[in-house]
Amino acid sequence: MASSSTNSPCAACKFLRRKCQPECVFAPYFPPDQPQKFANVHKVFGASNVTKLLNELHPSQREDAVNSLAYEADMRLRDPVYGCVGVISLLQHQLRQLQIDLSCAKSELSKYQSSLGILAATHQSLGINLLAGATDGTTTAAVRDHHYHHHQFFPREQMFGGLDVPGGNNYDGGILAIGQITQFQQPRAAAGDDGRRTVDPS
Repeated sequence: MASSSTNSPCAACKFLRRKCQPECVFAPYFPPDQPQKFANVHKVFGASNVTKLLNELHPSQREDAVNSLAYEADMRLRDPVYGCVGVISLLQHQLRQLQIDLSCAKSELSKYQSSLGILAATHQSLGINLLAGATDGTTTAAVRDHHYHHHQFFPREQMFGGLDVPGGNNYDGGILAIGQITQFQQPRAAAGDDGRRTVDPS
């Protein structure tokens, strides 16, 4: 935004009360509508120092340099003691605190992951033990114990009416005993039918 195109002096020349030349080094970076920007830079660094600095820089670097000078001048006026250093120190402190929080979070996550791994290994080991138990007869032993406790509550004499059950406590013996009971009841039923047919109504 050159002064020759707007016919208005830049903020620097206007502040310094001088005629703005077409080759003015301040004109591209201190437009007329931003007078406070140059006033702060001039108050902190001085116009001559800024001019010398811009002349030593490549034109592609001047805009960044002016923005840095303007920010530093603004911070210095807000905080005359620390200026930009105070802001940088605050940001570094926040960065260190965030790094500490991140480290703590990673440590907690590692603990949870370790606990989860131990739990998964325990469950896997338990499943393997159950499978091995079913293979080596442990499950069969458990079923046998169940039948034993069942017969403790219901003895064979009570279940089969005192009949001599062959086969001991085996399942086949129980089946044979039920067959004996069936054979025992059928003759009795037959005898009852015969008795009813021989009764004299008179």
